[in-house]
Amino acid sequence: MAVRHLILVALAPLGLVACGSQPAAESNLDSLDAELASNTANSSDPAIRAALQDQIMVDPALTGQSNADAVRPPQQPYSGALPPDSVAGGKTDGTIAAGGSSSSSGSKPTPPASGDCPQCKVKNDSVTLGALARRQRDQRTAGCANELQYSTGWAQRLPAALPLYPDARVDEAAGAAAGGCALRVVNFSTEASIQTVLDWYYGRVTAAGYSAEHQANDGQHVLGGTRRDGAAYVIYFDTRGDGRTEVDIVANNGN
Repeated sequence: MAVRHLILVALAPLGLVACGSQPAAESNLDSLDAELASNTANSSDPAIRAALQDQIMVDPALTGQSNADAVRPPQQPYSGALPPDSVAGGKTDGTIAAGGSSSSSGSKPTPPASGDCPQCKVKNDSVTLGALARRQRDQRTAGCANELQYSTGWAQRLPAALPLYPDARVDEAAGAAAGGCALRVVNFSTEASIQTVLDWYYGRVTAAGYSAEHQANDGQHVLGGTRRDGAAYVIYFDTRGDGRTEVDIVANNGN
């Protein structure tokens, strides 16, 4: 009995210590906090004191931008509708717009063709744009044909009265600007009908002071004329195998 009493007495202080002590980690944190709070250098440093004690500044104007890049569901279902054909001015790949003008603007009914079509034979016998230019009756045009340089960039340098038809798809172009020449020869196609394109150009050349002679033969049409300042033009219209309207413009007095 005496031995048991001695053991209990010996263990009693250990139990008190175990119940009243804190874990080592918490004790270390408490010590660190106390050290920081009592550290004179920290309490006197304005930067540290401001960082520890000042309120966090929040800009109300920027709070709405939080998570701006987060993926969110749309406010309404996405539309799967196709854009109308009028978007992008009706242009398709490979096309060059004609100054934004519409296909009907400035059109004027072309008078019926008169007589034979000698210019149709000129077009059929010409393999290249250069050959087509050399066969023209206008001597200035024929003379400048030897100076032609091929580049689709010449299609943008036609006379103001003879721009490319809207939705024109240029296949080939050539021009000459040396030696007093201002020759432009362009080949392109369009989805518009021959009559629509013919009326479109007839309205423009007559409004610009050109004469306009209409020739036709077996589906081919030619419109040609001159102006008092010596400018001349010939436009050939035909239907390609794919149904598109093919147009060749030979114009002297380009930009």
